[in-house]
Amino acid sequence: MNNKNNKQENYKKVSCPFCKGKEIVKRGTFQTEAHGKQQRYFCKNCNKKFIERTGFYRMRNNGKKITLSIDLFYRGVSTRKVQEHLKAFYPHNASHKSIYKWVIKYSKMISKFTDNLKLNVGYELQIDEMQYSRRKYPDRKGVDTNWFIDCIDSKTRFMVSSEYVKSRGQEELKSVLINAKNKTTEQIKIITSDGLMAYPNAIHKSFTLIEKSNTKKYGVRHNQVNASRGEGFNIMIERLHNNIRARTKTFRGFHGSVSSANSIMKGYAIYYNFITKHQTLKRCPYELAIPELKEKLNNPNKWLSLIELSNQSI
Repeated sequence: MNNKNNKQENYKKVSCPFCKGKEIVKRGTFQTEAHGKQQRYFCKNCNKKFIERTGFYRMRNNGKKITLSIDLFYRGVSTRKVQEHLKAFYPHNASHKSIYKWVIKYSKMISKFTDNLKLNVGYELQIDEMQYSRRKYPDRKGVDTNWFIDCIDSKTRFMVSSEYVKSRGQEELKSVLINAKNKTTEQIKIITSDGLMAYPNAIHKSFTLIEKSNTKKYGVRHNQVNASRGEGFNIMIERLHNNIRARTKTFRGFHGSVSSANSIMKGYAIYYNFITKHQTLKRCPYELAIPELKEKLNNPNKWLSLIELSNQSI
């Protein structure tokens, strides 16, 4: 009975992609090699037939195969090794270039959804940056030095904001911090960073330093830890960076544009926050930072659930 009610509710949610009308009826089915049996609909408003436009609309491969490939990639398997894996289990293989495109496409899609989620976090953010080399096409000899800037909540271990950028100047740091502020609103009281001289002004421009505020009551405190002076390390974010380095070292440097490198790193943030369990927390960080999502991500294939939620939010 519950399955029947769920099907009826899903049917009511379908709208015409052409006119956005809700006056639709079912009009037969058709079989596709990649996606199996699909329902065709007819819109009474514009008299057009259509199928429901899921996150895998017009893709030549089904969602299970695509999300399997993305998951293997972020678990440390190269695109060529993923291609070999698919060859053993699927009749129609996909090239390593297609797998790379899937990673870029769906990392972008999901991050547009997750970047707009409000978070329930603690009072401290830790922010840091990592240096990377990027080889440019078509000139394979040209190498740029880039940076990955990210910040995490020390309570939930959620990676709140991140960007892969060309440099670590004021504007790049402010962009990451402003995005973090939009997600956490007024919850943050302390921002911990290393000794980089650009941080104090970037934090003040985005969060406002409490000692520089007009009332001296509202704002955040900057906790600057300088390891070279023996002040220790920001353990939580440094541990995260060790995990990121373990995965990205197999890339032998990023290739192509800054945009594609940023998409890959956005995908890693999704993997870290939503897919894999944190060893200390014994759960995914999103379960603490966004507990209302737990019911929507009860499918073991969380990549598939995230793509469906992202497609609904478009």
